[in-house]
Amino acid sequence: MAPLTSPLHDRHVAAGAKLADFGGWSMPIEYAGGGVLAEHEAVRTGVGLFDVSHLGTATVRGPGAAAFVDSCLTNDLSRIGPGQAQYTMCCLPDGDPRAGGVVDDLIVYLHGPDDVLLVPNAANAPEVVARLTDAAPAGVTVTDRHTEVAVLAVQGPRSAQLLAFLGLPGELAYMSFVTGVGGGSAEVTVCRTGYTGEHGYELLVGADRAGELWDVLVETGQDEGLRLCGLGARDTLRTEMGYPLHGHELSPDITPVQARAGWAVGWRKSAFWGRGALLAEKEAGPARLLWGLRAPGRGIPRPGMAVLDADGARVGEVTSGTFSPSLRTGIALALLDTASGAAEGSELAVDVRGRPQPVEVVRPPFVPSHVR
Repeated sequence: MAPLTSPLHDRHVAAGAKLADFGGWSMPIEYAGGGVLAEHEAVRTGVGLFDVSHLGTATVRGPGAAAFVDSCLTNDLSRIGPGQAQYTMCCLPDGDPRAGGVVDDLIVYLHGPDDVLLVPNAANAPEVVARLTDAAPAGVTVTDRHTEVAVLAVQGPRSAQLLAFLGLPGELAYMSFVTGVGGGSAEVTVCRTGYTGEHGYELLVGADRAGELWDVLVETGQDEGLRLCGLGARDTLRTEMGYPLHGHELSPDITPVQARAGWAVGWRKSAFWGRGALLAEKEAGPARLLWGLRAPGRGIPRPGMAVLDADGARVGEVTSGTFSPSLRTGIALALLDTASGAAEGSELAVDVRGRPQPVEVVRPPFVPSHVR
């Protein structure tokens, strides 16, 4: 089955993008004329533009739609109000053999008590939509809008200036959103979110108007030093922040407790999928826990590599690993056995192609966050 393509696909090809399958979508990994390192640097110091239209979108509407979503997903929607967004997770329900495991992590846009927009990950969007559809009470409708909505990300310390030049609202609190008009007459939802650790925005626009908005951003951004960025830089940026990627730090076999994502769980809520299993794991303490690893040497930790203690015994596994463009060294996220006693400052090793590479256990982020 051929991968799906973004409504901006032709523009990526024209810009010399290297394309690859990501969650069933053909998406830019990097662009000609710079590559991942230059794109990463642009986001840390200036402004970068990403097409992340592979992300899913779905609406949940009807009487009590927000309360219904709140009863299913982990975070507590009562913590926010209309015009705010929230990071949350869809977990496997109690009774499932892997109860508490993460089906997906996603963003909820709360428009009102009867109107919610969900932005799940590309590969998991159909399952999230199916689970919510099956559970929805009478009168509440879940609609998959994956191919109807494009998502662009404008990230970096000069992102606010770029939006201001377009007449789009940028003076927003973190995790807040508004709808404005930009890029001609296109209606755009602007949200102060992102996946890079920098001040930034995600723009939701109708797929039929995405090209119009993209072109205006590219043209206007020239004076700001804007650089087109692919998913390669998105991965190095998020790894430096310690942000989880589903399928790596979160999965049906990895719970929010193990991934240190308990801050996105409404522990006092009376109901959400997997609540019993997660409460029990939180009380007992997880058997493994997510940590950061920093490699002082030349080897780069990669996903799936074993983490070893001083005796060479396996005590964990790398979930994400890359070369950090900011630190100029290898960094990784890894699930480590709590029985190993690993703690911040511990010295371990990663088995890099049969050779133990020394690493130091650290608590992410690896570089300072500027999202707020």
